[in-house]
Amino acid sequence: MPKPTTSAARTHWSGSLFEGSGSTELATSGVATFDMKWAKREEAGKGTTNPEELLGASLATCYSMALSNALSEDGHEPSSIDTTAEVTFVAGKGITGIALHVTGDVPGLDAAGFKEKAEWAKDNCPISQALKAVPKILVIG
Repeated sequence: MPKPTTSAARTHWSGSLFEGSGSTELATSGVATFDMKWAKREEAGKGTTNPEELLGASLATCYSMALSNALSEDGHEPSSIDTTAEVTFVAGKGITGIALHVTGDVPGLDAAGFKEKAEWAKDNCPISQALKAVPKILVIG
């Protein structure tokens, strides 16, 4: 049985929701710390991030890994997979949807075969499983 792995991120927040700010650290790896502000949830832009961007990064990574594995297990090792996860946030409602945009270079696999595996990964990667309540669409190409 595989050994469980626990990963941690840590956030420090100062001040009120709308005027305050904070930082989120990828605590387990220590590879990055991100500045956070409420305004970036309503006005995405450079310099600081928001929970939705971090969620998108997590899903895009997990999805790409799951798709790569599914393709490889089927005998079609990908040369590359590129995934963008666009997470939509509406104040007062929360996360309303995620669009996964994916392209792949998979020698010997036709478009229908790629689409089948891409759809499977959308529904079955661990992060996607954790986000079952959020509608997801897949855009290939």
